[in-house]
Amino acid sequence: MRKDRNRRDESSPEDNNEPIQFSEIPAAAPEPMEMQLRALWLLDEVVRMTPRNDARLGYLLTLRDQIETDEAMMEEAKKVIAEFEEAYNKLTAPANRIGVYLGKPDPAEKKPRRRRFGMSAEPAVKENTVRLSLGDQEYIANVDPILGEIAFQIGTQVKVNEAFAVIGDLGFAEGGPLVKIAEVMEDGRLRVSMDSQGMQSRMVYRGESLKEANLKQGGEVRMEPNFKVALEYFPAKDVSDYYLEDVPQLPWSKIGGQSEAINVIKDAIELPLIHPELFERFGKRPLKGILLYGPPGCGKTLIGKATAYNLTQEYRERTGKDVKEYFMYINGPKILNMWLGESERQVRDIFAQAREKAKEGNLVFIFIDEAESLLRTRSSGRYLNISNTLVPQFCAEMDGLVSSENVVVMLTSNRPDYIDPAILRPERIDRKVKVVRPDRKSSRDIYGIYMNEVPIDPELIKEHKGDSTAALDEMLDVITEFTFRRDEETEFLEVFLRSGGTEKLYWKDLISGALIKSVTERAKDFTIKRSIDKLSDTEGVSIEDLKRAVRAEYKENEIFPKGDSIEDWLKLLDYDPESVATVKPIRSKKSGSETKRKSII
Repeated sequence: MRKDRNRRDESSPEDNNEPIQFSEIPAAAPEPMEMQLRALWLLDEVVRMTPRNDARLGYLLTLRDQIETDEAMMEEAKKVIAEFEEAYNKLTAPANRIGVYLGKPDPAEKKPRRRRFGMSAEPAVKENTVRLSLGDQEYIANVDPILGEIAFQIGTQVKVNEAFAVIGDLGFAEGGPLVKIAEVMEDGRLRVSMDSQGMQSRMVYRGESLKEANLKQGGEVRMEPNFKVALEYFPAKDVSDYYLEDVPQLPWSKIGGQSEAINVIKDAIELPLIHPELFERFGKRPLKGILLYGPPGCGKTLIGKATAYNLTQEYRERTGKDVKEYFMYINGPKILNMWLGESERQVRDIFAQAREKAKEGNLVFIFIDEAESLLRTRSSGRYLNISNTLVPQFCAEMDGLVSSENVVVMLTSNRPDYIDPAILRPERIDRKVKVVRPDRKSSRDIYGIYMNEVPIDPELIKEHKGDSTAALDEMLDVITEFTFRRDEETEFLEVFLRSGGTEKLYWKDLISGALIKSVTERAKDFTIKRSIDKLSDTEGVSIEDLKRAVRAEYKENEIFPKGDSIEDWLKLLDYDPESVATVKPIRSKKSGSETKRKSII
């Protein structure tokens, strides 16, 4: 039997066609590392059992060194493959989304978990969930437990994986659109709009930094890219540029020659503010708008500033309320803008700011100078005219002032006939006050206002035995008479009427408060130069200085426009252009007069 077994072992598989059984080979192949360790162990065993004098021992040792080298190379290759796989997985992984944190979920939104198999309704582990926004959609998302307890801030950007789980905090966005605050809601939310982009209004949340901020209508906020949370606030700088922080102290006594206009303004504005109960009793609403029109330099702007100061002072004294005037000085051409809709936006911002300041208890004065450039008559032509959109916007804002009791709109214009009639109708601009050129008495008063604190010629004071008041009175009388005289030197313009008649205009017909102020400033210049030449500090303005100043002032104003601008000048001279054929400047005919004029230069 044993012999048969040996014979069977010695026979080849091809002879007996029976498979060889290797009972010691494991069913599963070992790991490469385990195979290498096993090979080294077996090789070490073979080396150990090989005699030292055996010639094959060198080959075995060389084989062992080669196996160790291959093992090291295998380890290095495995590291490279692992790094490659990691990079490949990152490149082929889905992109993470960027969301915006909106806060914790409302407890009412969390539904209680059902009881199953007798287990408690409360979860064993409290879920860490947040509200976030991805584009226009909002989600209740889980937070990766690896992050731990992160104090997210409303408006911060968070990293969201493909499972819509928050896996990181990216901080606040550095960019985003700027939008206007249309309304500040009672619960702190904001209604914003982007009119210039034609975008509709929408409600947004306040960011963490704006929770306690005093946001105001008309200001701008920077939104995060998803347009859900306001992150940064910018006050309305465009509107604040129109605000005069310090209104000059101009009592009515410093406005010379305009008593009629001042009385109309006081009756129209002051009485409703001081006696509101009487106006309420008669069902009469306060006036909202006043137009001051007339020649340039006659005090329209000065009256507007004086109105703000005097009415506020009077209101304080009569009511005992500590109020402050808020004077918004607006130059018409400054609002005009080449970009479509920008001028209309500035008008809306101005009136929004005025209403807000009125709610705070201020007396608000919107003073629009050169109103004809801003509110010009609309045209019916096919070409775009900014007045076609700006005038309706202004009318709408004026109608919106009905609920505000302490907002007054004042317009000034040299050419009121250019202003659109829709602006000047009653219940918008209720009073039209003409600011006329000063007469003889008013001119003397204006001279007195500007010469009141100016050093007077000591020689003139000596003539009045040291009475400076009497010296000033004489100076005012003389210079007023000098300005209002009617002779060849003071002839200025010749007006040819269509009826065939001719009228001459003299210096007095073109006098204005601004011209009188310029005359006094020129007289001061003459006196200062004389003081420098004489090295004297006792010089004062003399009557001759004032006369030289008057001649120099009218010499510079001899410029007269061409025929295409005559209509504008006639309006400023209170002439009806339809009754005038032409106007020509008058040159001096006497050489003596010309010599006098040259002597002042």
